[in-house]
Amino acid sequence: MDILLYIAAGAGVGLIVGMTGIGGGALMTPLLLLFGFPPQVAVGTDLMYAGITKAGGAWSHHKQSHVRWALVKLLALGSIPSALLTGLLLEYLFQHPENYAHLLRNALGIMLLLTAVVILLRKQIQQWASRASSRNWARWRPQATFVMGVFLGVFVTLSSVGAGAIGTAILMLLYPALRSTHIVGTDIAHAVPLTLCAGFIHMYLGNVDFALLGALLIGSLPAIHVGSHLSRKMPDELLKPILASLLLMLGAKYAFF
Repeated sequence: MDILLYIAAGAGVGLIVGMTGIGGGALMTPLLLLFGFPPQVAVGTDLMYAGITKAGGAWSHHKQSHVRWALVKLLALGSIPSALLTGLLLEYLFQHPENYAHLLRNALGIMLLLTAVVILLRKQIQQWASRASSRNWARWRPQATFVMGVFLGVFVTLSSVGAGAIGTAILMLLYPALRSTHIVGTDIAHAVPLTLCAGFIHMYLGNVDFALLGALLIGSLPAIHVGSHLSRKMPDELLKPILASLLLMLGAKYAFF
């Protein structure tokens, strides 16, 4: 019966991701915690789930020439080493995964709060970025992109959240001239190696439940496609505020309690 529950959970999250575009980690990891999984297993399993589910989207965007690979490489130069370093620190600073479970919960709460803010203020972020003059800080974009990659590498490894919504917000702020399709394609293309790298780190640490991962994928992969077709008929301005409010509550719970 548990397997059927996890398949249904994967289908539910996949449906919401397909309809709204909100990253699965922001929904899946808190759901796995509610099911009673330890934070390290919830984060590790969700990272592998995210890497596999995003791979198809990245390939699709690549075929449509929506990926700016130079930006993907620049982000990855910061994110992949920082993800590896974060994993090494978890391995050598803590004797057992339970000893860093509280750290993962707090990181999850912080990233959920940031994701909720990004969802609620997406239009304002786009408007501000398009109005802001880029002449004074254009030369600092490569350095800023690298630093943001480092930030994502650390916090995605700790929380499994942020490679989607927050990665998109970073690209919107740093590269306002990019078309929205290129922002989404570039973000997804970067999210795949980052989440897989972080997922393999957690696999090495013993934090991936493969039976759970399989059940989630069985439910979510077809549901994402269904959700993408339903998205045209769903009121986007209603769904996203509801989800953002839920993420705010969950974020506050895990960050401060």
